Amino acid sequence: MADLDRVLGFTIASRHARGRVVRLGPVLEQVLQAHGYPPAVEKLLAEALVIAALLGTTLKSDDGQMTMQAQTEDGAIQLLVCDYRAGEVRGYVKHDPEKIAALPHDPDLQTLFGKGYLAITFDQAVTNERYQGIVPLEGAHLGEAIEHYFAQSEQIPSLVRTAISGEVAGGILVQHLPEGEVGRERLHVRHDHPEWEHVSIITHTISPEELTDPELGLDDIVWRLFHEEDQVRILDGQALHKGCRCDADYVRSVLMRFSPEERQDMADEAGVISIDCAFCSKVFPVHI
Repeated sequence: MADLDRVLGFTIASRHARGRVVRLGPVLEQVLQAHGYPPAVEKLLAEALVIAALLGTTLKSDDGQMTMQAQTEDGAIQLLVCDYRAGEVRGYVKHDPEKIAALPHDPDLQTLFGKGYLAITFDQAVTNERYQGIVPLEGAHLGEAIEHYFAQSEQIPSLVRTAISGEVAGGILVQHLPEGEVGRERLHVRHDHPEWEHVSIITHTISPEELTDPELGLDDIVWRLFHEEDQVRILDGQALHKGCRCDADYVRSVLMRFSPEERQDMADEAGVISIDCAFCSKVFPVHI
């Protein structure tokens, strides 16, 4: 059976490493079909959805949410937003069609955005805490930008690889963690990382074809990479779905928070307020 729309976690205790591997199929198609973006924008959003799934499934509770946002003021892409919550991924891109059309074939991240920033927010529902990190948007592709984010914002060595082939997208995230005991030296203050260097070298051998082959199980990818390790622990997998939390009742409840005068100003001549959902490209007409 095809292994699609699923994330699988793993840990390598002897190397102080953890990872996630993901592959998107029908979910990716559902998100992209709702927008009709140009190819360069679709590719960017596909990579972003893969990364959202990789990062979001590190949350300890299904009630938590991870939001990733990349933004600039003068680029062909003005805004990219993706988030993850309880197995649902969603995203959208705000772009300038004329600038996108003028770009070279297969533009890199800097060509798409120019000078911008990357923000990642983790909302932890269990502890009711929010953590947000903001860094300059760096790298040739979004995976490299995520690596820079973790290096600068959290001092966690990380490796991200993504691949897109037709209607399938896949990716892998591997991170080097502090040595488990409280009070022990944190890895980022050390000058040598022999365990991480080994894991990084092995992870670099993954091919785009392996990440996007639906007939290759996610656990088989982990086995191919790390079968020589003493112990690799496979964590529970997470099924993925296209997410959008808007509906007519929710839209109406939001509008009712405004005063009658404010709602009147929003309405057209027929007394209808049209609310657009950027995530699913639906328009919700509400009669007042």
